[in-house]
Amino acid sequence: MENNMEILYKVHNNLYVNMTNKCPYACTFCLRQSMDRIGESKRLWLDREPTVDEVKKEFDKFDMSNFGEVVFCGFGEPTERFDDIREVASFVKEHFNKPIRINTNGAGNLINGRNIAPEMKGLIDTVSISLNNPHKDEYNALVRSKFGDRSFDAMLEFAKECTKYVPNVVLTTVDTTISHEEEAECQKICDELGVTYRIRPWEE
Repeated sequence: MENNMEILYKVHNNLYVNMTNKCPYACTFCLRQSMDRIGESKRLWLDREPTVDEVKKEFDKFDMSNFGEVVFCGFGEPTERFDDIREVASFVKEHFNKPIRINTNGAGNLINGRNIAPEMKGLIDTVSISLNNPHKDEYNALVRSKFGDRSFDAMLEFAKECTKYVPNVVLTTVDTTISHEEEAECQKICDELGVTYRIRPWEE
C-alpha cells in the first residue's frame, strides 16, 4: 500500500479506522492543523482513500481480542464515506463482534443528502458528536462549515434522530475550552435531546 498508509491505529485499548481525510468543516481547533498523528499512529494523512477491501484486510494485522471497541475516526469526517463505513462495520460485527463507535461532527445528513441515522441500526453502538459550544453563532464561528448557518441545527437534529436507532448517543465538548456556565447549557441541550453529555480531555 502506498507509503504504508495508516488505516487502522490504536488509541488506548480501542482500534480506530482512518478511511478519509475529507471534511466539510475547517474547525479553528482541529488537531490536524498542527500535527499529523493521534494516539499510537505515525501519520494519518492518506495518499488516497483506501477501498473497503483494503480496510478489511488491515484487520488481519491486529489481534482483535486486545481491543474493546472499533472507532471510525481519523483525519477526516467519517460520514463522508458513510456507505463504506456500513460495509466495514458489518464486516467487523460478523467477524469480531466488537462494539462500534463513530466519532463525528454531526453533519452526516447534510453530507449525504439524507437521514442516515436509520441505516446505523444494528451496526453502530455509539455515536459521539462534537457539540463544541452551546451557542449557534459561536459554534458556527468555530467550525467554519461549508454548510453555513444550517450546521448547528442540523447537528442537533442528527443527534435526535440517532437516539431512535443507536443505543448510545453522546454529545461532547473539550475540557477547558468553554466556561462552566456554558457546560451547564450543554447539559441542558443534551437533557432535552435525551442524549449523554461528556466533557472529554483535550487531544483524546
